[in-house]
Amino acid sequence: MKRNVAVFFGGRSTEHEISCISANQAMKALDTDKYDITPIYISKDNDLYTGEALFDLANYGSLSDLCAKCEKVMLYKDGNHVFVRPVKSSLFRKSEKSIDVAFPVVHGTNVEDGSLAGYLEMLGLPYTCSDVLGGAIGQDKAIMKAVLKEEEVPMVPYFAVYEDDYGKEPDRYLEKAKNIGFPLIAKPANLGSSIGIEVIHNEEEFPEKMKECFRYDFKVVVERMIEELKEVNISVMGSEEDFSLSEIEEVMKGDELLSFRDKYEGGSKGKLPSKGVKSAGSKGMASTDRKVPADLSDEQRRKIEETAAKSFKALHAHGVVRIDFMIDKKDGSVYVNEINSIPGSLAFYLWEAKGINFSEECDILIKNALKRYAAREKKTYSFETNILANYGRK
Repeated sequence: MKRNVAVFFGGRSTEHEISCISANQAMKALDTDKYDITPIYISKDNDLYTGEALFDLANYGSLSDLCAKCEKVMLYKDGNHVFVRPVKSSLFRKSEKSIDVAFPVVHGTNVEDGSLAGYLEMLGLPYTCSDVLGGAIGQDKAIMKAVLKEEEVPMVPYFAVYEDDYGKEPDRYLEKAKNIGFPLIAKPANLGSSIGIEVIHNEEEFPEKMKECFRYDFKVVVERMIEELKEVNISVMGSEEDFSLSEIEEVMKGDELLSFRDKYEGGSKGKLPSKGVKSAGSKGMASTDRKVPADLSDEQRRKIEETAAKSFKALHAHGVVRIDFMIDKKDGSVYVNEINSIPGSLAFYLWEAKGINFSEECDILIKNALKRYAAREKKTYSFETNILANYGRK
């Protein structure tokens, strides 16, 4: 019997469009002999839509037109089942669908940051990504760095600052920056896909570049820039009790930073999913120029794998993540940059290099989600009391 899989994507996020690309890749990879797939598109207004049009990226040129071709829906729980119900239909029971497992393919704030996971928790749905805590930690780069620092994971020198604090004492934070040493990288704490990231070359640039970063977030992370940089990534899949490591890639970049353009509009050497993604320009992170496997010494490879495993557990991650590393070419030092709780393209290209195709990766994620849900259901979350029955009685 097929399982009903709901693929969630979109959302009120600066990475909305990238989520649409990643989700379409995943829906093409899911095995239709095993799963009935229901796309759940979250609009930029946080409305939910479903419909056949969502399976074809050619329909996404105008998001308003896309929504017009689809049906607005809501989710509700009835007993132990969760259903997708059309909002405007008066014959609910004839057109609603049940969901067995949620498959979030979302990026960025208001979705990947634990918001969607919390919604799915409330519904009692198994889901394939990190839970509320893991998503929240992974999204906030300042909190992530604080957790990793406690675990003695190697990171470049940094500090985090709120916009209000910076506005009151800009000279204090300029001194912090000077103590680290220019050039620096400044980035919004809660964004991804290289959006809002600035290179600060000197003291004179500091105020304007910080102002630009604060356009996107109330909190900014400032860290030392490695000038002779090699960027490498590895994916981890599973749970804290049982996880696997992917192949390691080296990401090639065109500018000082791996930009949004590099990631999503750049080179086309990336490999497509086994079943293909037909729409032009729909390759997502798979379009990035990369070297797989990365050219690393045995010691660097060992260090990256050990640190990735340690970081995955420390950050309370689940499902499939990508952990990005920086290597200083001057001395070979290895540093963690960040974790991507739901990586672009679900990092399928790193698992294919390990002999696991995209469809198999999706199978593993669904099986792990169901296993984790079953284990959580055995825990006690509430118990009967007579407190309310006796409240107010003398």
